[in-house]
Amino acid sequence: MSYTPELVAELEILALFNLGSTHEGLKVHHVAAPTAIAAAQRLFDKGLTTQVDGGYLTSLGIEAAEHAQSLLTILDLKKEAA
Repeated sequence: MSYTPELVAELEILALFNLGSTHEGLKVHHVAAPTAIAAAQRLFDKGLTTQVDGGYLTSLGIEAAEHAQSLLTILDLKKEAA
């Protein structure tokens, strides 16, 4: 499996969610970049969010966002150490 632009866009959306509060959602407005709008739709289609334009994370979405945000943190730390 490779990192396609579509997967990267989905990871970018997942990275925007605040994992510190399950009462805080995300809204991808209709004026957002087409790639972000499409990524939000795909996350909804995969059952990770509650709305086609973001909404709240489902339990599976929380798990995915945790992994995505952890990976970004790890990769960023590795970049700083280099």
